[in-house]
Amino acid sequence: MTEAAVNRPSGRGRFISFEGGEGAGKSTHIRKLAERLAAVKLRAIVTREPGGSPGAEIIRHVVLSGMGKLLGPDAETLLFAAARDDHVRTVIQPALAQGIWVLCDRFIDSTRAYQGRLGQVAPGVLNAMQRVTIGDLKPDLTIILDVPIEVGLKRAAARRDGGAPDRFEAEDLKFHQDLRDAYRQIAAEDPQRCVLIDANADPDQVAAQIWTALRDHLLPTAPAASPA
Repeated sequence: MTEAAVNRPSGRGRFISFEGGEGAGKSTHIRKLAERLAAVKLRAIVTREPGGSPGAEIIRHVVLSGMGKLLGPDAETLLFAAARDDHVRTVIQPALAQGIWVLCDRFIDSTRAYQGRLGQVAPGVLNAMQRVTIGDLKPDLTIILDVPIEVGLKRAAARRDGGAPDRFEAEDLKFHQDLRDAYRQIAAEDPQRCVLIDANADPDQVAAQIWTALRDHLLPTAPAASPA
């Protein structure tokens, strides 16, 4: 099916974040969604956290190397906050102001899940960091990709192709199960913004569900979902 162009909403672009555990398929489905948006004549950029800007990419290397874990959960949270501040100021906000859609691989919900639920960083600390780094900025839609942890870790291992696991991939099974539970809780607590999607299904079916969620939340006049 050839999709007709969709009129871009005037003013600010739309902000969509993708969340989920290791190997959930975020990178794959962000790419697929970017292609769908391009097909309907919507300008979009793809970015990620931690990272997405030159300063934040430096911090990403520090965090994923395991240095943040050595410093402790609170210090690791500060590293993520510093990366997010640079990312928001230099990439996300300027793009949204130009009417460009932003597709981000992880955002504030990752901090809530990883550092909050699993790292047990106090809610007050997380709230303070959020006020400083993003203010009132939140995603217009958050796609939470949900897969059984065994499936996700197998995918992550295949993606590494023999390389060493990063700081989070190397955690034990309980960590990853708690992470999945945390994301499910986030989805349940904010159903207006978050959509939980079974990412263990066929990739084309998952992509169709994501497009349906986007259309229903942000593009009520867009064509119905069809295989990409």
